Amino acid sequence: MKKTDEKMPSGAETKLTGEERAPEKTAQELASEIGEKDGLKEELFRMCRQNHVAALSAAVILIIILLAVFAPVIAPYKEAEQDLMSRLQGPSMAHLFGTDELGRDVFSRILYGARVSLIVGIFPSIISLVIGIVMGLLAGFIGGWVDYVIMRLADIMLSFPSLLLTMVIMYTLGRFSNSIVCIFIALSLVGWASVSRVVRSQTLSLKETEYVEAARSIGVGSGKIMFRHILPNCIPSLIVLYTLSVPSSILSESTLSFLGIGVQPPAASWGLMVNQSKQFLFTQPWLALAPSLAIMVIVLAFNFLGDGLRDVLDPYMKTQ
Repeated sequence: MKKTDEKMPSGAETKLTGEERAPEKTAQELASEIGEKDGLKEELFRMCRQNHVAALSAAVILIIILLAVFAPVIAPYKEAEQDLMSRLQGPSMAHLFGTDELGRDVFSRILYGARVSLIVGIFPSIISLVIGIVMGLLAGFIGGWVDYVIMRLADIMLSFPSLLLTMVIMYTLGRFSNSIVCIFIALSLVGWASVSRVVRSQTLSLKETEYVEAARSIGVGSGKIMFRHILPNCIPSLIVLYTLSVPSSILSESTLSFLGIGVQPPAASWGLMVNQSKQFLFTQPWLALAPSLAIMVIVLAFNFLGDGLRDVLDPYMKTQ
């Protein structure tokens, strides 16, 4: 009989050992490649290298935020400081953007007005984002009548023009609080519906994935699944939504202030400054031009930044 325990040739043994070690090495390489491709910091650096407009927009936004924060230090005059002897003067070294009908420095008021516009743009967007995330997670994960009620409520909110709905809320709340608080509440209530629809659609697809089913099988609660497994995968889309909702809020505040139902004098707001200078549009155009350019710059910067973030964070854009 032939012996069955014959030794394998050294070449075959070496080949088998290489084949056994190959999967471990390949898995490590794949893990490192996946980590490099999916890292948020690397994606943002890639956006700065490839999309110079988005990188420049981020720099402009940062500069405007710093100017707003340090407005009391940078502004040559106080926000409401009046000099009736210098009223309606053109741009000069003493007043870079001229003075208004009360002799107030337009450049200083633009710096102080950046505070109002950025606060109204950033914080109501955060509140509406939080409300939309909670509503979208509940609608997509629980489903049934909860999904039906939340989505019909969102449809009702989206069926009205956002500016018209904001004005209705402002008129309703105007007698109970000051204008800034009313703007906060109005913009927060108007903006959550679109966020909830996006989060719901992503939740419906993510809750059927293998890792969610595995979490369910080991007894993980629904709350932990929603906020620890599903929500982190929605963050890229939420970042893009947020950068696009901030300029919308800034424009809404400017429009409300221009119509006279937003920020009230003597506070400085870009929309309010345009509203107050419309009577001097043909004689002193710089009064309306300076705050209008400020609104245009900040809105375009946030929109370009949102487009750049969408290109690097949206998985559907990556596949294309």
